[in-house]
Amino acid sequence: MEKDTYNPVPGGIKVKFNTTRFLSVIILGMLLVFRVTGSFAQSTPARTLLAISKSDHVLAIIDPATLKVIASLPVGSDPHEVIASADGKTAYVSIYGGGSLHEINVLDLPGQKVLPALDTKPLMGPHGLAFVGGKVWFTAEGSKAVGSYDAASGKFDWCMGTGQDRTHMVYVTPDAKRVYTTNVSSATVSILVDSIIKPDALPNGFKRPPHEDWVQTLIPVGKGSEGFDVSPDGRQLWTAGADKGGITIIDLGIKKVTASIDAKVVGANRLKFTPDGKRVLITSLRNGDLFVYDVASHKEVKRINTGHGAAGILMDDDGSRAFIGCTADDYVAVVDLKTLTVTNHIAIRGADGLAWAVRP
Repeated sequence: MEKDTYNPVPGGIKVKFNTTRFLSVIILGMLLVFRVTGSFAQSTPARTLLAISKSDHVLAIIDPATLKVIASLPVGSDPHEVIASADGKTAYVSIYGGGSLHEINVLDLPGQKVLPALDTKPLMGPHGLAFVGGKVWFTAEGSKAVGSYDAASGKFDWCMGTGQDRTHMVYVTPDAKRVYTTNVSSATVSILVDSIIKPDALPNGFKRPPHEDWVQTLIPVGKGSEGFDVSPDGRQLWTAGADKGGITIIDLGIKKVTASIDAKVVGANRLKFTPDGKRVLITSLRNGDLFVYDVASHKEVKRINTGHGAAGILMDDDGSRAFIGCTADDYVAVVDLKTLTVTNHIAIRGADGLAWAVRP
């Protein structure tokens, strides 16, 4: 029931107000805020799961403990991959466009706001991302190249061509002396290594000639090889070809293929080592299965159906869970890596690239 009340105010003045009407105004204001933002404001925890929504063109910030979406930040028209800076404060999202676009979106994670984007042109089609040594490393598929952006100086400071078709995913060693890429349509892996010529071996006043800065070695792999990973000890690179589903294993010390597995992971999309290096997970966009392989024996451990099309892979540091971006199913599947079962889902339309953002 609506009721008038009188509130005493110092000086003997009384103010009349309607309780029900007052509460209604407050609630209406909260609902308007909810409608504009899409959710009630929540602070960003120290560790967050980042997930790309290719359908809604947003980056979802997720609490990995509750599996709830904290915020969704708008990104460009064709987002594919995401990476976070070492301090966990900034996210970078590649806007791909099949190799035709030239933008990397920048997002303030603690502030939950969009920052000015990076224009990568003339490096076209940014896709694969890595953050190493204070730099954003990215593939430029449309330009058959790899480049880097120095976050501190705000400048693009390095680029090297691969000469290969669809230079797609990238891995950079912690010392930033080696860069690995998959070249999907050329069916090769590029191993880019900083020059073996040491600066102190050059005469005083001389610099390394540009053509001697980096050296490329090309390794033939299975057709359609896209997703790949380097073992935690840095000795092996595993990649899976989408066409026939075979796994190729490269010894990075001698830069040669040492084994091939007829895994039949047709439609292979992404491949990741578990943190302990004992197993490899491979997703398939064609059938939605997650393939689990034993590294030592090269044998299949299990196939876990996650839906109709599985893409991005991300794991907890302790190896307890895997998060699988199921693009065709509009969710991120949560897999228990001890029981090898799907235990939960996070609703993300067109889920694809995944990354951790960890603030010290």
